[in-house]
Amino acid sequence: MATSLQSEIRDALNQARKERDRLRTVVLSTILSEIRNGEISTGRDADDQMVEEVVARGIKQRRESAEQMRSGGREELAQKEDEEAKVLTRFLPPQFDEDEVRFIVRELMSEGSVEMGPVMGSLMPRIRGRFDGKEANRIVREELAR
Repeated sequence: MATSLQSEIRDALNQARKERDRLRTVVLSTILSEIRNGEISTGRDADDQMVEEVVARGIKQRRESAEQMRSGGREELAQKEDEEAKVLTRFLPPQFDEDEVRFIVRELMSEGSVEMGPVMGSLMPRIRGRFDGKEANRIVREELAR
């Protein structure tokens, strides 16, 4: 049974095929394959959370690839990776900005967490898929240093 988010991706894929949009077709069919692989490995149908995790992982991989392409002087390939990440971004909830994450970190610290591990452990489930973990780590370090 397909989830609503998975159905939305499938509908977008069908639309991309009708429009003969090669980039969107390849990106969306790849993500649907990764979702299916996740279903096979877990032995259960994908729920929206699993789909969001797969999409977030796809975006992260493409952004990292774009960074590598830029550092290698391949700007045209980096732009392609950025475009692919942009196609996937619409399937995730709105992203947090740095100020929102700082607010959450301060809130967790006021509740008694004053060490890196417990703060990150409480923070990551709240921001997963909506903010980069490396950046969150940097923000937590900065806030703990205050």
